[in-house]
Amino acid sequence: MTEANAYAGAGVDIAAGETAVDMMQADVAATYTPGVLAGVGGFGAAFALGAQYRDPVLISGTDGVGTKLLLAIMAGRHESIGQDLVAMVMNDIVAQGAKPLFLLDYLAIAKMVPEQVATIVRGIAQATQATGAALIGGESAELPGMYAPDHYDLAAFGVGVVERDEMLTVDRVAPGDVLIGLASSGIHSNGYSLVRTVLGLEQTADFTALPTMLQETLLTPTTLYAQAVLPLLAERLVVSMAHITGGGIVGNLPRALPTDVSVSLEWGSWPILPIFMELQRLGQLSLADMLATFNLGLGMILVVKPPHVARVLAMLADEGQAAYQVGTVTPAMSAQLNWRGKQPWS
Repeated sequence: MTEANAYAGAGVDIAAGETAVDMMQADVAATYTPGVLAGVGGFGAAFALGAQYRDPVLISGTDGVGTKLLLAIMAGRHESIGQDLVAMVMNDIVAQGAKPLFLLDYLAIAKMVPEQVATIVRGIAQATQATGAALIGGESAELPGMYAPDHYDLAAFGVGVVERDEMLTVDRVAPGDVLIGLASSGIHSNGYSLVRTVLGLEQTADFTALPTMLQETLLTPTTLYAQAVLPLLAERLVVSMAHITGGGIVGNLPRALPTDVSVSLEWGSWPILPIFMELQRLGQLSLADMLATFNLGLGMILVVKPPHVARVLAMLADEGQAAYQVGTVTPAMSAQLNWRGKQPWS
């Protein structure tokens, strides 16, 4: 037995990995921006910032998709999970005022199936390109014995750039500022362990037995906010921003606020998507559970000075991004987050 055959006998197919790389090359190359000096294929990727920045600061982030991957695996649908991955990383970078520059991805899989891997990476590449960034490197690892058959995991590392004096920092937030919420496309990529528990999704048959519309809703990819938000940042219309991910509104909005202010949020100022109403009903989830787990229809919350509110809403509308005035910053109260209006659940 040759060395290569021995490795194949152990469960690692080098040829399949090479085929997968060949199949994804065109999708990856399509993301390259002028800053890419060396991309996929070398021992490291190279990206040039250029000379247009006065005092550049690099903003980095890393994330995965979580157990939403299990639903994609159950459905045999791998074309959009890459957008979830990119959005989880790049939305965080945008939330600090930075323009996405490049992304590197990591795919670990039980068995290398070139067509499946190419589909996953195509989704990552297309979403990366939609943020204006380049997919300049990554790793696909076949790990027999590490993952169950047909299973895989995804992670990514992204980098953006912002001028030091244009970074979004909490010190510019003050009482009277307005909170503008950007609509989410659905659950995004947080809370799926609870979703699977509520809906009883343990096996593939459990997922495929769901109504088709519910299946589609559960697999709807996370919104990419870069295209809508970057023009606002270019005009310096936003003072702070929260990406509503794990922990929901209550876990993420305080990260965009100084400790010496509070906020008042208005129930009914934005539509809570039907999927959240259904999950609450089926799981008999408390208001606290819903707030701490799901985005409830808001994927980003911007902090804007009052004179800029109309301009921000108009620019978001021009980009096709639904947005709502959801609250205001107030002087400090006993609680940092305060709610007005009729609660959706008792």
